[in-house]
Amino acid sequence: MSLPTSTRFSDNYDLKEELGKGAFSVVRRCVQKSTGHEFAAKIINTKKLSNRDFQKLEREARICRKLQHPNIVRLHDSIQEENFHYLVFDLVTGGELFEDIVAREFYSEADASHCIQQILESVHHCHHNGVVHRDLKPENLLLASKAKGAAVKLADFGLAIEVQGDAQAWYGFAGTPGYLSPEVLKKEPYGKPVDIWACGVILYILLVGYPPFWDEDQHRLYGQIKAGSYDYPSPEWDTVTPEAKNLINQMLTVNPGKRITASEALKHPWICQRERVASVVHRQETVDCLKKFNARRKLKGAILTTMLATRNFSSKYDVQGRSIITKKGDGSQVKESSDSSTTIEDDDVKAGSAGCGSNSGSSNISQNSQIGASPSSPASISHQANGSNDPTPSRRQDSSSTGL
Repeated sequence: MSLPTSTRFSDNYDLKEELGKGAFSVVRRCVQKSTGHEFAAKIINTKKLSNRDFQKLEREARICRKLQHPNIVRLHDSIQEENFHYLVFDLVTGGELFEDIVAREFYSEADASHCIQQILESVHHCHHNGVVHRDLKPENLLLASKAKGAAVKLADFGLAIEVQGDAQAWYGFAGTPGYLSPEVLKKEPYGKPVDIWACGVILYILLVGYPPFWDEDQHRLYGQIKAGSYDYPSPEWDTVTPEAKNLINQMLTVNPGKRITASEALKHPWICQRERVASVVHRQETVDCLKKFNARRKLKGAILTTMLATRNFSSKYDVQGRSIITKKGDGSQVKESSDSSTTIEDDDVKAGSAGCGSNSGSSNISQNSQIGASPSSPASISHQANGSNDPTPSRRQDSSSTGL
């Protein structure tokens, strides 16, 4: 589906207040003159972009044009002017899914099933259109509005790649440590199954409020992931149905060839027969643990925001403050994460086919702030500044600890 293109942005839109800002871009609320509808306009200063950055911008726009789904933040317009490129997205005002869950009066396993179903619907649409997101995580799962029952929206396609069918290839080291798949960590060819692995991590968190893989040391964290080493400790998992655990197991299968697909997952009994299978008992301990999980992300995001405001880190951090850039032995740059909720990317490892290279954050700010999140919120900054890989307190401490 081709998008309408105007000669000038101002012909069709009135710009309003700023929603977020990056090194080469700013996001502002805008109003379409002909309809009065509100959108979020990502305005990129193309004069400041390198040729490679411009290629990444074009790829992100091209991918977003493909995706027209109620559970995906939609690109409505793309306008190129002499020195600026305008991307007009949905204005999503409901905030993060995980923040909404902890504010609910009631949250059950059936609710978690409904959440992951919407996420899987978005992933299935991506995969059907030859797109791999590569950065599925809580920060990129938003709600369309603050209304009860608002749709979950998948955001931020800055790291997304285009693939041919079910082909596997090495597209570069990219993603967020706690959600990376074993095949990416092993630097093996990968494809659509990496998104399903991340869905498995997200589903695990949705059910108990903490992640399946964590460690203070990143090397040990990666070892857990590569081995598929996770468990279902008591007492919190005792009340989760076997069907839910079965779906997680199929998502967190180390061998990507044996991992469940998005289409298959949507047909799983725990998803399509939730009224009969999923428990409807309120999960207060999950909500309590998820509050701590969210609080740590906010706190560490705020710490990094202060660091970036008081020190000149512009050459070492991407515009979201998510990644540390280091030099490889051959002099090329690699962005390395210092925690499990930080997006990382090897910008120098490219796929063998056109349009499938990894996507740096240097010219992008999080699509979360494109669509209405506060620029100082964890939706736009997710780096944990203290270097820890542990995104949540110890599992055993979560049920009793009141601090972060």
